[in-house]
Amino acid sequence: MARQPQAILFDLDGTLIDSAPDLGAAADKMRVDRGLPSLDLALYRPMAGAGARGMLGIAFGITPTDSAYEDMREEFFSNYERCMTERTFVFDGVADLIREIERRQIQWGVVTNKSARFTNSLVRTMPLFANAGAVISGDTTPHAKPHPAPLLEAARRLGLQAHQCIYVGDDERDIVAGKAAGMPTVAASYGYLGAHTDTAAWKADTEIKSPLELLHWIDQA
Repeated sequence: MARQPQAILFDLDGTLIDSAPDLGAAADKMRVDRGLPSLDLALYRPMAGAGARGMLGIAFGITPTDSAYEDMREEFFSNYERCMTERTFVFDGVADLIREIERRQIQWGVVTNKSARFTNSLVRTMPLFANAGAVISGDTTPHAKPHPAPLLEAARRLGLQAHQCIYVGDDERDIVAGKAAGMPTVAASYGYLGAHTDTAAWKADTEIKSPLELLHWIDQA
């Protein structure tokens, strides 16, 4: 495994940005609009990486198999679209990490399961992403993660082979996708992981507890 990458690819929510407050607010508004009590953000946060499915599961206990799910998901999406940049922020250390990556002239990009409807608005409004070489959303390719197609498309857009890229994410599906694509994988445990998540079971190549630990790992090669 080559640790000196030509590019570093990142998941978005829970890895580069903390969007849990806005995601939780979008779901919680649905509760309040129905006369239900508001829930604490701490309840939503561990499921923020699961998007609408996670937020609606916390807010209403429903799953994608429920008959009302599709309509409620669209209501959630509408709420989120109106508030998606109000409380979202970059995790501590991420800006420093990206600056150092760019100083080293390493390409970088984003591969997320968030739909382009939301991803494109976020990356346009947040200065962090000005120099991202590839931004791949959940609907950019026919398959979303854990399928490797989005990661392979990111590598293609960067003009690289998959093994020349590292993938960093905070969910098991990120590690599954990275391995399937043939990329070294890094589990980011500072994001939305619950206290009982067994990240060791993911069998990533390494785990980082803060963004800048990624550089230390790369430099150990």
